Amino acid sequence: MSNEVHESEAIAGSAAIETQLQQFNQLLSSLTERVARSEENLILVADVYKYKKLRDLLAAGDLREADWETIRVILAITGQPDVESITPDDMKRFPCDELRVIDSVWTTYSKGRFGFSAQMQIYQSVGGSLGTTISQDNSVIEQFGERVGWKVDGKWQKCDDLDYTLAAPIGCHPSRWWNSPFGSKMTNYFFNRLLTCGL
Repeated sequence: MSNEVHESEAIAGSAAIETQLQQFNQLLSSLTERVARSEENLILVADVYKYKKLRDLLAAGDLREADWETIRVILAITGQPDVESITPDDMKRFPCDELRVIDSVWTTYSKGRFGFSAQMQIYQSVGGSLGTTISQDNSVIEQFGERVGWKVDGKWQKCDDLDYTLAAPIGCHPSRWWNSPFGSKMTNYFFNRLLTCGL
């Protein structure tokens, strides 16, 4: 009889431990999410002057002006006076943390439709990889352009003619930034940076 009691108590104790372990894992998961959000907020707080206008424009749904603001933020980070001055070498050194913040703001306020990570997923879905960025494979860039609405009926669209609403194709924005005087060479360098930064 006492063996059965001990066995029953052991099973009950084991179940209680299992329940506590599940609760602990849920708490840990919740805490991890909170820490991630806090880190993101700290980056924004540390550089609030740099990202606040972009965030406010996106929150207001002004995607056209947010697209311009993205360029201003990138110029502030690179220290260059205009897009024409940003070189592929500047892209190689572009800070990953800054890319993540820009992406996070776009992703958050577009409900995942826009941002660098959305663009990266599309690029990879059409065969893009580190290898295609290094080999400067423009056929992948062209397929990407068609998917995000930058290339229609075989013609590249002007940024002013793009749809600046949430109805635009997934990955369409930010778009002006990609319009570099270095052309597809810069596009490949930028995709290379997004890949190496893990976006």
